[in-house]
Amino acid sequence: MSEPVLYGHPDSGHACKVALALELAGVPHQRIWVDIWAAPETRPAAFLAGSPFAEVPLLVIDQQPYVQSGAILLEIAQRYQVLGGDSHAGLRRARELIVWEANRIGMCLPQIHYAAKVQNQGFPPGALDWLRARYHVDRANFDRLLGDAAFFHGDAPGVGDCAIWGYTQWINRMGVEPTTSMLRWIDNMRALPGMKTPESFFPN
Repeated sequence: MSEPVLYGHPDSGHACKVALALELAGVPHQRIWVDIWAAPETRPAAFLAGSPFAEVPLLVIDQQPYVQSGAILLEIAQRYQVLGGDSHAGLRRARELIVWEANRIGMCLPQIHYAAKVQNQGFPPGALDWLRARYHVDRANFDRLLGDAAFFHGDAPGVGDCAIWGYTQWINRMGVEPTTSMLRWIDNMRALPGMKTPESFFPN
């Protein structure tokens, strides 16, 4: 049985979610850097064979490709019985957090992050104002979901924390204000053994 292989790039918060989960779970794996800013046809053939949209992350386990970061996180949790995957309650919490992240804070923050990288080119007038207003609602719900706990899964992090970390890690670059609870949670996440910078997860 070969080690899982994760394809990703440091600019992809979605790939960082999966890399962090594998690290926190202690799953031995290989990581392969993919240039997401280059034309898709220039990317590795093995990557293109497994990723139908030529998108990262792609996780290959025993020659089976897994795509979409939320689905991959749930696969890791259930397959290895880690990060909330060892109980029904943990998996229920994981599903709720992953779906919330994908539809809410994981929708607005990536767009705000990307807009900064391309200097707002391609964004119609008013789009960023709408995204920031959406974030304002999402950050209040972030606080409600976290409560007084150290992590979204309680005393220890789970795959839901990994999902939310993906783009929240860059919030200081986005020109939006974090809440006090966000800053506390970010500090807790950065202190985790196994936490790395995106560039350390996916060195070129």
